[in-house]
Amino acid sequence: MKHYPVTMSLLLGGTFLSMAQDKPNIIIIYTDDMGYADLSCYGGDFVKTENIDRLAEEGIRFTQYYTAAPISSPSRVGITTGMYPTRWGIRSFLQTREGNRKNIQNDFLSDRAPSLARTLRDNGYRTAHFGKWHMGGGRDVDNAPSIYNYGFDEYVSTWESPDPDKMITASNWIWSDQDSIKRWNRTAYYVDKTLEFLKKNRDKPCYINLWPDDVHTPFVPNPQQLSTDKNDWEKVESFRFVLKEYDKQIGRLMQGLKSLGVDNNTLIIFSSDNGPNPSYGVERTKGLRGKKGTLYEGGIRMPFIVRWPSVITPNQVNENSVLASVDIFPTLCSITKSRISTDFPQDGEDRSDVILKNKNSERNKPVFWEFSRRKQTATGKENGPMPQVAVRWQEWKLLVFIDGSEVELYNMEDDPLEQNNVADQYKNTAERLKFEALRWFSHSFREFANINK
Repeated sequence: MKHYPVTMSLLLGGTFLSMAQDKPNIIIIYTDDMGYADLSCYGGDFVKTENIDRLAEEGIRFTQYYTAAPISSPSRVGITTGMYPTRWGIRSFLQTREGNRKNIQNDFLSDRAPSLARTLRDNGYRTAHFGKWHMGGGRDVDNAPSIYNYGFDEYVSTWESPDPDKMITASNWIWSDQDSIKRWNRTAYYVDKTLEFLKKNRDKPCYINLWPDDVHTPFVPNPQQLSTDKNDWEKVESFRFVLKEYDKQIGRLMQGLKSLGVDNNTLIIFSSDNGPNPSYGVERTKGLRGKKGTLYEGGIRMPFIVRWPSVITPNQVNENSVLASVDIFPTLCSITKSRISTDFPQDGEDRSDVILKNKNSERNKPVFWEFSRRKQTATGKENGPMPQVAVRWQEWKLLVFIDGSEVELYNMEDDPLEQNNVADQYKNTAERLKFEALRWFSHSFREFANINK
């Protein structure tokens, strides 16, 4: 065996470290229906979320991060593709074929769409998805593409997917008492799967979607800790127990990374798909207006934490930079030096300098939203009318109906709670942003929705 002098060994060690940092393990923890202020590090006082708070203490926490939509399916499309979900014909939560038609949306995300997992796998990553999918499959949609088609080597998914795990889907519904893995143990199950995947793929970098069902209703605590019935499953006491257990499982994940020896070179992103429901007034949004299903801040502004011990300086808070979930795709590709296909336009921006170096650089492009207000429920009821299109550009946020009526303009630096509509006071700004928002919508709506036909 050839022996190198100490100086050469150190040099090679530095090279290996640099190579490892080019391809860190990546885990995206995509919480379900978490409010902006559910976490104590974001001002919440439901429970002390000490483990998730520690993620923030050991990394960087952002206060102006936006999801791509205020509801599950389009939000997940945005983070998966790096594109606005309206381009792919996903506008609301995916459900029955009839319900999807009423929302003028497809039954599933095309497997021809860009996929972060596929892009990273092409660059040598092993890829896995553990948890909620909700981008096609379930109910009466039986022709959704396999999750493998989107670039995943392994997966465990829930009922809202093309191939649900029987351990958590004993019936034709999201969960049941007959499930082998009970409702209160699901996050633990996904954490176990995540750690097992990392353990058996030590020789390659891993990309993992850890997308739990928590903290989505119903809030079903472990009956050994709190005895409840279904009438209690939306009450704040049950929510506290579920949130505390969720925080415990994130702590288990972090301890597991340390035990595997991969903690320092694992990049963790922690966020949520959309705002809360129920919101308990504005308690879960820290006063932000709106909740899940609205384009007001409470529906789309999410907690966002990034931790990477070997690279990111701890104890940082960024309150100025506007980030969007569509930015995650190009940002992670920049960090890992992965090539993004040019087959489709990317809506996100490379924000690696903001995440890794805490630079307060402004965006080059606005952030846009569109959300179908024909959100049909199981009982056939519809939500009341609310603005369907929104744009955030620098300090301004504008909301407007698709027909151009009822313009709302807010200065997010002065009025993050969206209490004072200043559209009449700043007419030029309102007209300019209204024009941009509606032009974006008209150009983007279902742009690639018929690509498989």
